[in-house]
Amino acid sequence: MHTPCRRACDWLVWAMHNSTAASAPLILVGAGHAHLLALRQWLDQGYTPPPGSILVNPDPAAWYSGMLPGLIAGRYHLDDCALPLDPLCTRLGLRLLQGQMTAFNADQKTLQLDSGLDLRGDIVSFNAGSQPAPIPTDDSLPLIPVKPFPAFIEQWQHWRSDTAARHISVIGGGAAAFEIALALAASLPESRLQLLCAGTLLPGHSPMVVKRARQWLQNQHIRLHEHCRVTRLQDGQLWHDDQCLGSADATILATGASAHPWQGKSGLSTDERGFIRIDPQLRSLSHPDVFASGDCASLPGSQKSGVYAVRQGPILAHNLKALLQGEPLHGYQPQPQALALLATGDGGALLSYGQWGAGGKVFGFWKDHLDQGFMQRQRLCNRNKT
Repeated sequence: MHTPCRRACDWLVWAMHNSTAASAPLILVGAGHAHLLALRQWLDQGYTPPPGSILVNPDPAAWYSGMLPGLIAGRYHLDDCALPLDPLCTRLGLRLLQGQMTAFNADQKTLQLDSGLDLRGDIVSFNAGSQPAPIPTDDSLPLIPVKPFPAFIEQWQHWRSDTAARHISVIGGGAAAFEIALALAASLPESRLQLLCAGTLLPGHSPMVVKRARQWLQNQHIRLHEHCRVTRLQDGQLWHDDQCLGSADATILATGASAHPWQGKSGLSTDERGFIRIDPQLRSLSHPDVFASGDCASLPGSQKSGVYAVRQGPILAHNLKALLQGEPLHGYQPQPQALALLATGDGGALLSYGQWGAGGKVFGFWKDHLDQGFMQRQRLCNRNKT
């Protein structure tokens, strides 16, 4: 009997030799929070998507971003943060294709993978995340984006095995940059770290939270440079226009969310930043058979945070199933504000909720409980088979 991976490979070989795009009733692109929760809900409900449905993801596992800082700080193992997709897809009858999507034609509902494979879906759903905003570079200074996670983790593992002191610059002022800087300080104590923000630290958070965050960075000897936009890397230096900001041994890119290049070229309706504009049913405003959720989507009131993507998961599960079965769709209402727990590298966390903030180990325990609980609920080994 063929294994699921072998069946997927056999189908892939057949499809690549086919002169036309391989067709599927449903194609899910990306294994982000919303898609994972949708698939888990289908499994719990005993629902199986139409035969031939496909999940496309660059990696054979789904990485949980909320646990990445804990991993980098040395508190988690790799297996704690990654969810293998093959068991879930096998149970649901989905074909899992590993690959990076490079192009999408919204009118034809066709997409192309980096392998050269063309796919066409009757219904297409994107939960493909975002990427850090790029910075021009002449490659004289290593530039390591936080996303995709596997490449960043591989670089971190190299640094861990080579204990030489180094100067690392983290570019970004949001939650991801703050957490990564503190995590690196915990796991690479011999290194010098600095955090460069284009504006203020943690924009959108209350002054109380920002004050606590600045103090945390200072306590860990991480130099903070606010209102210090890095516009290019050249000759081994960081630059703001014509002003040299100094040198570094490596630079980590953890800037705000930027849309994937294919989104603006797809024919889908996008906002001014290139993200897919959707309605409350999580459907494209221009193409109702195309869904988008999480960071790749744009909906008024919904922020680019895993908290919002998690809330979209059950709505997406219902609406994809309803559209396939000709039933009414449900609407998603973004919550007015969301709780944020920012890991501080020492097992603690900084809590941010509206204008209120607090920090300490008790919030780190709470964050660990929420993160580990999320992963535990997604793993098939923790539930009886249906």
